[in-house]
Amino acid sequence: MTRPGGLRPPRAVLFDWDNTLVDTWPTIVECYRDTFSALGQTPWTADEVRARAHGSLRDAFPGLFGGRAGEAEQIFYDTFHRIHLERLTPLSGATDLLARCRDLGCYVAVVSNKVGDNLRTEIAHLGWERWISRAVGARDCLRDKPAPDPIFKALDGTGIAPDETVWMVGDTPADLKCAHAAGCLPVLVGDPDRLAGMLADHPPRLKARNCNELVALL
Repeated sequence: MTRPGGLRPPRAVLFDWDNTLVDTWPTIVECYRDTFSALGQTPWTADEVRARAHGSLRDAFPGLFGGRAGEAEQIFYDTFHRIHLERLTPLSGATDLLARCRDLGCYVAVVSNKVGDNLRTEIAHLGWERWISRAVGARDCLRDKPAPDPIFKALDGTGIAPDETVWMVGDTPADLKCAHAAGCLPVLVGDPDRLAGMLADHPPRLKARNCNELVALL
């Protein structure tokens, strides 16, 4: 956990969703496995999914599947809708983290590359609307993360402008790049060694290994 001195307390905390507040890697791995298998390609291993599955499907799938991207997306979501709610698991400390943000008076939103309707369904399933004021997902803007558009939408109408008092918290380079593009404070959660060599262009200002360490940073 690292926090440089001189930083003002956050007015707003914007969280990524998958594997920042909830553990969805098993679901994502299974969705990718079914998609690759159905299209006759060798599925990625779980480690490969963790290393490569950082963007939204509408950005990533044309490069992976070419003219069959639409078919691949349908296969992916067939598996996703069958399993995602029953497997949705909050990460350790996530509820304490959200409650701490509320106690500090922070505006809290989620900025994710999960399709917006699916994202909001998962938040409602957990009953977390009491903490999360807005949820912006893939296809809610013209561009998804790492473009800054979702951050701007999450802050629209709040009177809060992107600056270092707006934390963008996530576990992938796309989250950090999005934060830099919007002018927010980039915060990395998770094992930084997993992303070794991928953070040089868009480095985090703060690091925490898990939600419990993020509570301490706040």
